[in-house]
Amino acid sequence: MSVVRRALPADAEEVLRLRQVMIDAVFASDPSVAWHGESLPALRGRLAEPHGDFAAFVVDHPERPGALASLVAGTIDYRIGKPGDPHGMVGFVFSVATDPGARRRGYARACTTTLLEWFRERGARRVQLTASPEAEPLYASLGFRPKPNPLLELTL
Repeated sequence: MSVVRRALPADAEEVLRLRQVMIDAVFASDPSVAWHGESLPALRGRLAEPHGDFAAFVVDHPERPGALASLVAGTIDYRIGKPGDPHGMVGFVFSVATDPGARRRGYARACTTTLLEWFRERGARRVQLTASPEAEPLYASLGFRPKPNPLLELTL
């Protein structure tokens, strides 16, 4: 059984390390980690807010003290309600990552299940995520279904 816990401000550097693992695996982007230093203060602040709209859950690495084995992060966003979701609370899962040396042990599933419960406790009735092809079986086993997405994005 994996011991999942809420990430703390002291975990911020490891959280960013695992986020980089996810970025490197999913996106064809600049592998530079120079942005980590600029991101650390904001991440530490968010990890210190236990009642906010952001949460990260982790499993400590069993063979490397001080390191994390797995991470999942998510936010809750308010959107005006609609039929079937009158309160408009929507969860979004991101940064699901497991250290390459700690994979295939159920850590990502345990972290994601904990995050889904966090969403339920806060009234989210819908949860969204973007999945890599490798992760789709995990999410399908948790009940996620593909949905046509007319999402457009603008970078400011």
